[in-house]
Amino acid sequence: MFFMCLFLHVGRGIYYGSYLYKETWNIGVILLLTVMATAFVGYVLPWGQMSFWGATVITNLLSAIPYIGTTLVEWIWGGFSVDKATLTRFFAFHFILPFIITALVLVHLLFLHETGSNNPSGINPDSDKIPFHPYYTIKDALGLMLMFLILLTLALFSPDLLGDPDNFSPANPLNTPPHIKPEWYFLFAYA
Repeated sequence: MFFMCLFLHVGRGIYYGSYLYKETWNIGVILLLTVMATAFVGYVLPWGQMSFWGATVITNLLSAIPYIGTTLVEWIWGGFSVDKATLTRFFAFHFILPFIITALVLVHLLFLHETGSNNPSGINPDSDKIPFHPYYTIKDALGLMLMFLILLTLALFSPDLLGDPDNFSPANPLNTPPHIKPEWYFLFAYA
């Protein structure tokens, strides 16, 4: 849900030409990449079989970088394979990156405040402005409560519904989980 909102936000920015506000756009791109990095290092955190496999396969894509790829992968892994030290490092990044994201959001808003948002119609938008409180406060609070209720219901009644059973099997970095098959859209990476 969060990433869908991010992609819609980026898509709207592309549609309305917000990339012309260079500082705001560049901070937004850095913000998107940082959020994706945080999600990745969080994805491999359950410390089970899928953690080792996910960290191995996805970071191994960096080996395709000419000249420095293999060295870069070994540097990220902290050795010749994914190990407990790798997952500990990923956990540290997963803890620190949200603070960096918060700072980047503030910088993003600062630049947005400097330039204003894009108005493709060219009409003065002051007549459309309404007070933030109570209108947007109620709208945002309702959405937050509904999402919280849905997630709370999921967590309390079916906590393992979205879990992967392979995360409960002992980690073995030498084996690929049995249900993993190469996907067609990753074939370039397996070549």
